[in-house]
Amino acid sequence: MKIFIDTANLEEIRQAVDMGILDGVTTNPTLMSKEKGAFKDILKEICRLVPGSVSAEVVAVDAPGMIREGRELAKIADNITIKIPTIPEGLKAIRALSAEGIWVNATLIFNPMQGLLVAKAGATYASPFVGRLDDICHVGMDLIEQLITIYANYDVKTQVLVASVRSTQHVIEAAMMGAHVCTMPYKVLMQLMKHPLTDSGLKQFLADWEKVNKG
Repeated sequence: MKIFIDTANLEEIRQAVDMGILDGVTTNPTLMSKEKGAFKDILKEICRLVPGSVSAEVVAVDAPGMIREGRELAKIADNITIKIPTIPEGLKAIRALSAEGIWVNATLIFNPMQGLLVAKAGATYASPFVGRLDDICHVGMDLIEQLITIYANYDVKTQVLVASVRSTQHVIEAAMMGAHVCTMPYKVLMQLMKHPLTDSGLKQFLADWEKVNKG
């Protein structure tokens, strides 16, 4: 499973890159609004740091506007992926941009048929939002299982990108189900590596090493 980080913070991205486990980055207008600097300058630097897909979201809600924005964003770097909302106008934009060889991430997916439709339109990634489904008393990970099954049934090339991840449990379940990609906040990424036995074990090893040196 590919691991993406859901952030526009350059320091968080640098830390993840240095760990050698980062495959891509997803951003959105909310994340961008938290950072200082011009939108395109931040995207350029993220694309320079990250060899894989970097998702940048359009803000237009009509197909011509999305296509126009998508083409402009795609000029920033070869690894830019255009995030398009899963709405009827979005399907038109996904079809047009994917036909031009531009990577597309269909975002705000909340049911399996939306996932199937964006795949038929040519999306590179389909982003179901599991945390937001959990918020309204649906089991978000059920949607991931449904999409993986549907895509496997028809040998669909679109990749399931698990989004709106809130916990390490979401990541574990995504990996066990066979999701292609999981994008997560930096906080969740760091939590994946934490375990009290690792901390206590390291503390004990270091304490024992001190005894060896004193001997």
